[in-house]
Amino acid sequence: MRLIVLGCSGSGPGPASPASGYLVEAGDARLVMDLGNGTLGALQRHLDPWELDAVVFSHLHPDHCADFSSLVVHRRYHPRPPFDPAKRRLPVYAPAEAPDRFAAAYAASAAERATTDLGDVFAFLPLSDGGDTAVAGAVLRAGLVDHPCEAYALRLEHGGRSLVYSGDTGPCEGLVELARGADVLLCEATWPHVTEWWAQPPPGVHLSGRQAGEHAAAAGVGRLLLTHVPAWFDGKQLLAEAKEAFDGPVELVVPDAGYAI
Repeated sequence: MRLIVLGCSGSGPGPASPASGYLVEAGDARLVMDLGNGTLGALQRHLDPWELDAVVFSHLHPDHCADFSSLVVHRRYHPRPPFDPAKRRLPVYAPAEAPDRFAAAYAASAAERATTDLGDVFAFLPLSDGGDTAVAGAVLRAGLVDHPCEAYALRLEHGGRSLVYSGDTGPCEGLVELARGADVLLCEATWPHVTEWWAQPPPGVHLSGRQAGEHAAAAGVGRLLLTHVPAWFDGKQLLAEAKEAFDGPVELVVPDAGYAI
């Protein structure tokens, strides 16, 4: 398995990175986890979008899904598609409201929104807590996490290797359980543990660098990769926090980098 970072800026694109998006190569499978602002362009540096086997969304906040509308255009209006996309609809694994959410994002007006159905070129498949599914030879498992909307951490397994992606979450046992024993945890670290605004991070939204390290330690993962750092915080500070809480290998991911799982 191999992870390629398309974007890793938290809460929106930053000056040096698109928002959240990750390409995973698992045997013959090629899938994307999240497609935040700017990630479809980055994807095309690494893979022809027609070669995707699936798209998986941890949740439906714009910094994790905004570029789906561009993927709609790509599949509907590309002048030279390699196959008929209506006959080979792309699987989209996402929270249950994804078809309505993406139709609303794509439609340009209320009238168009009332009739828009993206099921012509996509097959929407709802995620569920603890649910397993096969994706082109890989196994995908989802676990509910603590965020202000329906949100999942995602676990991919292939060839005896495992990658867990936290999505967006506050501290929660669900992430620890899903990540237990994983080879790699790709985990959000959105803010410092202590700031001028708080002595403890707000609950139920995001993880601090320290909390990312604590979750990795509790789950017994082999390696921790930090992501989702907003442009207004210092990733090096969050990296230092995580290293204090987790004694395994820790890195701060960067755009366009590849990581062996």
